[in-house]
Amino acid sequence: MYRLCVRDHFMIAHSFKGDIFGPAQRTHGATYVVDVVFQRPELDEDGLVIDIGLASETLKEVLSHLNYRNLDDEEAFKGKNTSTEFMASVIFSRLADAIGEGRMGKTAQGITRMEVKLHESHIAWASYEGDL
Repeated sequence: MYRLCVRDHFMIAHSFKGDIFGPAQRTHGATYVVDVVFQRPELDEDGLVIDIGLASETLKEVLSHLNYRNLDDEEAFKGKNTSTEFMASVIFSRLADAIGEGRMGKTAQGITRMEVKLHESHIAWASYEGDL
């Protein structure tokens, strides 16, 4: 399996519901470093997993809709705890849609699996991985 990773970051504010979250029930901020790993069993005719430029641009565009937002105010997240795990799945879905819509070019059509990993600090991360 061939793999290629692109990286970016975004900053948000949010709060959580539930005693398990302790002080994180109050509004707080997070700066996430995002790694997206694209996978395919064979390289394309140009020897690529994916066009790294288009993958980077598309990731930046997807993250721009989250960056500098208070997720508690976003209609799409009403009633949800926007945990690191949950946000990894949101970004995965939005990138999968972009691949399906052709926004990452022809090469991306060969991607069979993807992982989105959100680093919430230098000691903790969560990810969502799935087949495309």
